[in-house]
Amino acid sequence: MQWRNGTKWLVTAGVLAGMACAAHAQGDPGRWFDAQTAAVRRPGTTVRIDLIGDSTQTDHAGYGRGFCANLSAQVDCVNMAKGGASTRTYREQGLWDHALATKPDYMVIQFGHNDVVTPQHLDRQVPLPQYVDNLKRFVAEARAAGIQPVLVTPLTRRYFGKDGRIHSDLAEYSEAMRGVARAMQVPLIDLQRESIAYLDKAGEAEGDRLAITKKDADGKTIFDKTHLNWQGSYVFGRMVAVRLGAVVPPLQRYVQPQAAPLPAEGVKEMRILNGAPVTIVLVGDSTVAPQGGWGPGFCADLTKNVTCVDDALNGRSTKSFLDEGAWARALARHGDYYLIQFGHNDQKPDPARHTDPETTYADNLRRYIRDVRAIGGVPVILSPLARRTFREGKPWNGDLQLYANAARRVAEQEDVSFVDLLALSDRLLGTLTQAQADALDAVGHADQRAENGKSPLDRTHLNDDGKKIFGRMVADNLVRTCVELGTDVIGIPEVKPGAEAAGQAPGSAAPKAQP
Repeated sequence: MQWRNGTKWLVTAGVLAGMACAAHAQGDPGRWFDAQTAAVRRPGTTVRIDLIGDSTQTDHAGYGRGFCANLSAQVDCVNMAKGGASTRTYREQGLWDHALATKPDYMVIQFGHNDVVTPQHLDRQVPLPQYVDNLKRFVAEARAAGIQPVLVTPLTRRYFGKDGRIHSDLAEYSEAMRGVARAMQVPLIDLQRESIAYLDKAGEAEGDRLAITKKDADGKTIFDKTHLNWQGSYVFGRMVAVRLGAVVPPLQRYVQPQAAPLPAEGVKEMRILNGAPVTIVLVGDSTVAPQGGWGPGFCADLTKNVTCVDDALNGRSTKSFLDEGAWARALARHGDYYLIQFGHNDQKPDPARHTDPETTYADNLRRYIRDVRAIGGVPVILSPLARRTFREGKPWNGDLQLYANAARRVAEQEDVSFVDLLALSDRLLGTLTQAQADALDAVGHADQRAENGKSPLDRTHLNDDGKKIFGRMVADNLVRTCVELGTDVIGIPEVKPGAEAAGQAPGSAAPKAQP
């Protein structure tokens, strides 16, 4: 039994093999937190260290997993970093209170990337004086709680100039943090300077080999200059761990004497990032299936490097998909990733399909996750696609929300990637009228009567335009947590203002979460 963030997990070799894609990345919805167990430590450990910061510290876009891997088994290493966080939003979102509740011995605190004020003046951005005040408050409150803070200047972005050297946009905020460390006598890891020195020596090509990818405005795949792949995590995670031992001498004995090698899941993810073939299996109900679901649109958004298999079936629930043997057949494909979305038929009253969101539905999702991990695959949970029935001018999906809430909770508890398709699709539909939303309705789908009763309109299933729109939505949001799949999604140019008026299908560019 392993403890993670104060919650018990049953860990097997299969589980570890299936954790390449999980909930800790930029844009992640958060992780399961239970105040009652948050302070419980992993058995056999003697010290707890929390990572407090933004996406460059997270497990799946930053150096968090590399940092923890370079500490001994006596350290309970807890990653409380959050993608998109600044010194302002980390507190406003309640994350600082959650971190304090874990009662660590040390906090390794790094902010700056999202604090820097840009011409966009985003709500998370913080002017320098307030940044300094926020850091000082973190330090004071940590000390008041009996926790020793360690400040880390922000990891540099990999912005190389024509001279072949790094030109950092974080210099002022890094210097401000150094000032806080001097004034309050806090141990400091100057990661800004050390990462710049490393990259200046390694060069831009080597820096790119440490990166994940993203799409530019034209839809082309480019290197992300901020976030890290597995190799980058282990390079800079090692750097932080070694420096931690140097600036906090009592922790030196907990730093591994040799750099930790990538585990099997890291090796696999790097192969995928570098072009290894991938099999993605879709399972679910009719809103995923080929006839009227988003599955065909999703598969069309993937490169030829991906074998995309849509095993979803009309009319199935988490229960009937299992009972009829469909899940066993899907597992037999031994896919690399399984995208799992149910809910529409779980709420039906017939005993062959009905599940309760809080009990049997959640238990079934855990079964799917466990089975995928047992074959070395990566499970991804999705909440149900929104129906397009409007009330008072807005889409209404209150019945599906119960299942979406349960799906999110299971994903957070089991530490797997979660795509909140109900929220995403509902948000998009909220920008449309009922008539515009009906332009996405399927015609003649076999499940139409069961889903919509006497309504002549099928506001559950999708026509070809709907398949494209929501398939793209799933693809774009999947790679926010399964970052290694970024090269396998075909990019599209950004929608220009007025494009819909020019005849583009409404919502054909799916809304993306803020990085």
